[in-house]
Amino acid sequence: MPGTAMIMAAGKGTRMMPLTADKPKPLVKVAGTALLDHVLDLLRDAGIGRLVVNVHYRADQIEAHLAQHARDFNVAISDERALLRDTGGGLIQALPLIPDDPFFCINADNWFADTEEHALHRMAAMWDPALMDVLMLVVPLSRAGNTQGIGDFDLDPAGRLSRDGPKRARPYVWTGIQLLAKHVVTDPPADVFSTNVFWDRAIAKGRCFGLVHEGDWFDVGYPEAIGLTEAKIAGG
Repeated sequence: MPGTAMIMAAGKGTRMMPLTADKPKPLVKVAGTALLDHVLDLLRDAGIGRLVVNVHYRADQIEAHLAQHARDFNVAISDERALLRDTGGGLIQALPLIPDDPFFCINADNWFADTEEHALHRMAAMWDPALMDVLMLVVPLSRAGNTQGIGDFDLDPAGRLSRDGPKRARPYVWTGIQLLAKHVVTDPPADVFSTNVFWDRAIAKGRCFGLVHEGDWFDVGYPEAIGLTEAKIAGG
């Protein structure tokens, strides 16, 4: 079981305006719980004790919030105040702070519910370094709560992900959780770039895999999605 997770918490939260006018998106609450705390609960339950968190927008608030959890986690901050590097550039900057290989990387704008077996434990059990550079937790488009997208990936019977050809509806949505080999986080094309660069390299080599999430999942990246998610949670 990898002992380290990187939490992507540096975004400006533009889609979440006006709720992010005075706070970073990870501190927006759903059902009374900050999105960041929801991620911390997920990691705590999985037994992960070391966090690397990148910060940019309202960074002081993120740091102060994390300080309240110092008893449970060893936290390292990857500071992007001077330059917001996007997800790929953020991983490049944070890599020296990450001791584990592979390591989890998690976005702080989704809401998860597990079944009996913890999703991160399932991912760790599936991980095969001989076959994989990337392992994503995905959910069927039909169960992707509040999504505004049309699906991200195709999934073959062996578990490999692909997205060849023109943009079109695809049956699986990425949940914002991935397990990455450290060697895939290399050769940045620029200071600022997306993790899509790493994914495309892994897909081209047949080394990008997906695991289907068995529980519920909700996209809460925009204001209207909060009420929709809370209604689903309240309704069981």
